[in-house]
Amino acid sequence: MALDGIVLSNITAELSEKLTGARISKIAQPEADELLLTLKSTSGQYRLLLSASASLPLIYLTQTNKPSPMTAPNFCMLLRKHIANGRITRIWQPGLERIIHFEIEHYNEMGDLCRKDLIIELMGKHSNLIFCDDTGMIIDSIKHVGAMTSSVREVLPGRPYFIAVTQEKADPLATSQEEFCTVVFAKPAPLAKAIYTSYTGISPLVAEEICHEAGVESSQSARSFDELAMTHIYHIFERMIQEVKEKQFSPSIFYEDADEQVPVEFSSLPLTLYENVRHFDSPSEMLEQYYAMKNTLTRIRQKSSDLRRIATTALDRCRKKYELQLKQLKDTEKRDKYRVYGELIHTYGYDVPPKAKSFEALNYYTGEMITIPLDPTLTPQENAQKYFDKYGKLKRTFEALSELTRDTKAEIEHLESICAFLDMALAEEDLVQVREELTDAGYIRRRNTGKKVKITSRPYHYLSSDGYDIYVGKNNYQNDELTFRLASGSDWWFHAKGVPGSHVIVRAKGAMPSDTTFEEAARLAAFYSKSRGADKVEIDYVEKKHVKKPNGAKPGFVVYYTNYSMMIDSDISQIRPASD
Repeated sequence: MALDGIVLSNITAELSEKLTGARISKIAQPEADELLLTLKSTSGQYRLLLSASASLPLIYLTQTNKPSPMTAPNFCMLLRKHIANGRITRIWQPGLERIIHFEIEHYNEMGDLCRKDLIIELMGKHSNLIFCDDTGMIIDSIKHVGAMTSSVREVLPGRPYFIAVTQEKADPLATSQEEFCTVVFAKPAPLAKAIYTSYTGISPLVAEEICHEAGVESSQSARSFDELAMTHIYHIFERMIQEVKEKQFSPSIFYEDADEQVPVEFSSLPLTLYENVRHFDSPSEMLEQYYAMKNTLTRIRQKSSDLRRIATTALDRCRKKYELQLKQLKDTEKRDKYRVYGELIHTYGYDVPPKAKSFEALNYYTGEMITIPLDPTLTPQENAQKYFDKYGKLKRTFEALSELTRDTKAEIEHLESICAFLDMALAEEDLVQVREELTDAGYIRRRNTGKKVKITSRPYHYLSSDGYDIYVGKNNYQNDELTFRLASGSDWWFHAKGVPGSHVIVRAKGAMPSDTTFEEAARLAAFYSKSRGADKVEIDYVEKKHVKKPNGAKPGFVVYYTNYSMMIDSDISQIRPASD
């Protein structure tokens, strides 16, 4: 989600506490639309990242330094000239606008004390960093906006600075119940949209949370609520705004699953919309962690896009081939009919008159009378031989297609498992073995570089509540390694039934694990499978000694003929990873 006014209020409070009175010791511009300020205060040194990127505007404190270009850009040089060694006297946010002001005191060339204003506007594609003097006149900005670009406001040196008003929105910090009901419930729009389009700084996420806490549908028309419901909704809105006024923030990241690997949203207020949450001590830490994880996932998806394209293309081809083979296989079902025709002609052919086009005979297999078509230009013996030839051809086709369909189905299952593991990959090293598997299977041409592929990815390692080691494969090669190299015969093996997924091994240590350990291993098998997220997943489990790998089987493919099953959810939030 984008930064809203409430998160920025949280950031402003943090920056005011830590940076008021701090001196600017270094100014860098690592990107065309980004500043990195190094500040020193009595409590220590800080780095402040300010990004006016159109796609990802950000502001937070960080410990990470960034390399700067050899030649500083003009805007950076201007700031160094004016406010290097300047002192931040005030940090403030106008209302709940997505704007933060940094008031800075510094001495000019004459030794006179001056004041400047560095303003960051975090408004999506309109984001900007603007440097003003003490009269509110723009000295310069990191992005110049002329009249040809915007008819609302010019952001150019020598122009007065003001906040562009493009939408008629009220200030939530100064609203009343009467105003709220008048503004929101008069709009012919869904309730959530009516809320966030009526007030500055309120994001769609916060509006959805208000509806969720009120127990009403966010898609319900704002005009359809009675007075009692309107009052109830306002009180929830008022409580949230009061938390903002009193700086009662709770910076948190909300995750797709309990393993906290895929972040979905972040907020500075508690949200009841999501179950999987992680709290942070500061909004800067929250934002840095959120976008670091998002960037990692984006990079992994980009890195895996080529592999995914290769796998899905091959999978589509195999599925089309499989459908054609099944259709051809169905055509061979009439082979036995031709064999019966040939046998009956041999049996009763002496009664067939010359040049007959058909004749009726008793089918001694079923006891029914059937009509057998004949070629009048052939003798009965020749007609019989013709049917036997058809039978033989269809029989050979059936035998060949039966083997081909088995091979094609195995290839489809193999490619489906590769696609599932690509979806589960969370690090670049997880993709190396998947690429190697596609290469070994012939889908990717191997490059003769003379270097051996370095494998650093290792299976997941968890500890059950009872202290049993549980291992989870990240791909088919790791599945084979866990099942046939790591596991002993008395260890327990788990897998989601009928869908691609990881092999899960419980090291039994010569004992019988408890029911709790079995359930935790089953949850891991459900989570690391294509059925992740389902309410109930069927899991097969068996002692490893009963799991076999057929000769010539694809990586990760096994068979077992005796097993137990259980239905389980895929919530692994209570299962702790091992420390290794």
